[in-house]
Order: sequence, then structure tokens, then C-alpha cells
Amino acid sequence: MPKKPIGDMHLPMMDRRRFLACLSAAAAGVAFEAHARTETQPHRRTIPSSGERLPIIGMGSYITFDIDDDTEALQQRIRVLSAFFEAGGKLIDSSPMYDNSEAVLGQALSSLGRPVDLFSATKVWHMFTAAGDRQMTNSRSLWGNPGFDLMQVHNLVNWFDHLQTLQRDKAEGLVRYVGITTSHGRRHDELLDIMRKEPLDFVQFTYNILDREAEHKLLPLAADQGIAVIINRPFRRKSLINRFEKYPLPPWSEDIGCKTWPQFLLKFIVSHPAVTCAIPATSRVEHMRENMAALHGPLPDRRMRQAMIDYVGTL
Repeated sequence: MPKKPIGDMHLPMMDRRRFLACLSAAAAGVAFEAHARTETQPHRRTIPSSGERLPIIGMGSYITFDIDDDTEALQQRIRVLSAFFEAGGKLIDSSPMYDNSEAVLGQALSSLGRPVDLFSATKVWHMFTAAGDRQMTNSRSLWGNPGFDLMQVHNLVNWFDHLQTLQRDKAEGLVRYVGITTSHGRRHDELLDIMRKEPLDFVQFTYNILDREAEHKLLPLAADQGIAVIINRPFRRKSLINRFEKYPLPPWSEDIGCKTWPQFLLKFIVSHPAVTCAIPATSRVEHMRENMAALHGPLPDRRMRQAMIDYVGTL
């Protein structure tokens, strides 16, 4: 590979680009460094509609908790959940679409004595309103919950009618918060319209260091409307980790409390001020602890976030 001189150094072209990205981060300023030294408490964000505060890292259950009748696999999920709560986690997100996930979550939560810190979030996912109502009743049974903290309309399916049911359930105390979700960058215009017109407590959509479309309209509108935001697919189902883990983290990553790529990727997401919580999914205890470490340490400021974008752009 051809080399370019930088002062007395000679670096390969790709390394030179990374070097310049590192310089960009260094320019973020002394004020951020001082902030980094003092940020020690677990990060929480406020749910605008209530003032309740949630840890900025939660847990998804897509695929990872969809297991068959396997005792060892169940014990492994119980250990994962235990690590989640021990690290200060609260919000767990699931859906009837995730096959056995809700049933497995219910068994695991029961084995742990139903942790008091649980913030339960699931979804209704059915074309027909009455069937969706029955689906939510079944979810309560599977989780072992009398009600849910958050019920969401999954991927906008029959959203208008389901939202009427959810508002009824909220009034009756079966749910505390009402939300709606989408993923993979789909149907953002429709979601924006719903956010403007409907009384939502939460929205959930995809956002990560490469999929940043949500920055243009969704995240600003959520902030303006006072809607909490859950971020799904933070790692693109691990493809971002696979893509970046062969490269070193930038030398300034420890200044923002990141020792691994998952922490780096999560810190980028949750440092956006409109994001309430990100929900990475895992079936391994060590990965859960790695993810939950992003609860601690400094969050990148605006200039450091740009440096993070610049750095991954060189890889």
C-alpha cells in the first residue's frame, strides 16, 4: 500500500485516515475531558409523559429468547437475565412475533423471583382488533404479569384500532404506557404522522452509527412532542460488531468509557439526547455484562459523536 508522509511519520493511507479521525476527536476539547473524569453514576433518561427515569440500556429478546424446551438453554437465559438486573437493567422488550420468547421470559423471571426492577414492554401484533386483545391477554399470562409497563403496536399493524384498545387498557390500569414501533427504517413517514396526531408515551425504531436517518425527523419530533424513544437493532443483529471488531478502537475511546466495540456502538446511540433507551439482545452472560457497561462513564458530546462517525467512516 502506498505511504504518505505526515511530518516525521510514514503511515499507510488507511491508517492516515484513522489518524486524522483521531485528531478530530482530540479537538473535541478539554471541557469534555473534564466531564469524562466526573461522570460516574449509571445513566438514566426521563420518560417525558411521567417523569419516571429509565436506565439507558435495556434488553431485547428477538431470537435470543426463542428457544425450545431445553433445560440448559433456559438456565442460560436465566443467567443472562440475572446479569441484566445485577448490572442495573430494567426495561425488557418482547413481542408475540418472537415465537417462544415471551414464554421463556416468563419462566426466567419466575425463576428469579420476579425482580422488582422489571419494566415490562411487549407488543400487540395482529391484523384484527379483537384477536389483538386476546393476544395481549395471552402475553400477560405468559409473562406472569397482571399488566405491562409498556404495550406497543408492533410495526404499525392495525395501528389505529389497536391504539384505541391500548388507551382503554391504560385507563383501566392494564398498561402504564402506550407506544408504537417500526424497524429496518420502514414507514418513517407514516410513523411521523402518527407521532404528530396520537397521544403516545413511547416510540420504537432503528438507529445506529450507520443507520442515522432517524436523526433528521424522528428524533427531533420525539423530543418536540415529549415522546420517549426506544432504539431497536443497535448492532444490526450483530452485523455491525462483525464488521468493526477486526479493527482497533480509536485511542480516545476510553475517554468515553468504551473498551469494546459494543460499548462504543451503544454509547453513540444513547448519547443522542432524544434517545431514552437502547435494547441490544444477547444470549450470553459475558455479552450482557459488556453491553451493560455502557450504562456507566461519560457520554459523548456533539463533537465527540461526530468524531465517532468520522472514525467508523475510515474503516
